[in-house]
Formats: sequence, C-alpha cells, structure tokens
Amino acid sequence: MGLSLEQKKAMVQEVSAVAQEAHSVVAAEYRGLTAGEMDNLRVVAREKGVYLRVVKNTLARRAVEGTDFECMKESFVGPLLLAFSQEDPGSAARVIKEFSKENKNLVVKMVSIGGQVLPATDLDRLASLPTRDEALSILMATMRAPVQKFVTTLNEVPSKLVRTVAAVKDAKQ
Repeated sequence: MGLSLEQKKAMVQEVSAVAQEAHSVVAAEYRGLTAGEMDNLRVVAREKGVYLRVVKNTLARRAVEGTDFECMKESFVGPLLLAFSQEDPGSAARVIKEFSKENKNLVVKMVSIGGQVLPATDLDRLASLPTRDEALSILMATMRAPVQKFVTTLNEVPSKLVRTVAAVKDAKQ
C-alpha cells in the first residue's frame, strides 16, 4: 500500500528539517539487505546519532531542496537510504563504513559535505574525521603546548642558577 499525499508531505518535511541541521550525508544502495540487517543498521545508527531514512528518490529530491545537500539531488537513482550526520561530520560515514564491511549488499553511492558531492571512494576520508570530543582534545593539546614550553623555559632559569651556585660551592670546597 502506497503512502498518501499527507504522509509524503510529512516525510519530506521531516527529512528536510534533518537535512537543514545535518553536517554530512551518505547515500547508499541497500538492495539485497534483509529486514533484520536493516533493523541492525538502524539500531547502530540511532546509537551513534545518525538519522537513517529510506526515501523514494522523488521525495528525497524535494527534501534536500534549499539545503547544503541540494547538489546530490540529480544523482538519486535506485533504492537509496540516506544517512545524515547530526552530531559530527564523520558519524554517518563511520556507521555506513563499519556496516558495509560485514554486509557487502550495502553499497555507498555518494557522500556530501559542505555543499559538495564527493565520490563513494571519499567515504574513508570522511569517516576518519575526528569526533567532536577528539577535535576538542586535539585543540586543547595544541593550545597547551606553547604554554607548557614557556613554563618549562621559565623554570630552567632558576634551575640553572642553582646548579651554577652548587658547582661554584663544590669547586671552592
């Protein structure tokens, strides 16, 4: 049984709202996956903060209009699922990459980030982006390094003076 016009409008609005807030999206062909495998993928995606939705291509084209992912709409062909990263840019790519290792029927078709469509081969690059917490820790380590070197340098002046005085004292004895 098909969707009514109201259901289609609601789906387009829902996907469009998610697309407005998303950092990136991965489009993958799911042909050949069983219902159980799709359920497993949905569970993993939900845990990782990824919005996963199977949408008809015509509805997906309407949903991404006016978003950063409008560049993808001409490439929507075949049975596709869309995975939107809501927490960090690489989360959807990591979920799809891990799942496609075990399930060869899930084939990545395209990736989009920052208003650009990237080929499926760039999934690994996107998946390797740090999470928000990792990015913050890298930033804090980078900010801490100069201060730590400065403090170490300041500490060396009195230490060197003490060693010099001790050497002079030892030489006089």
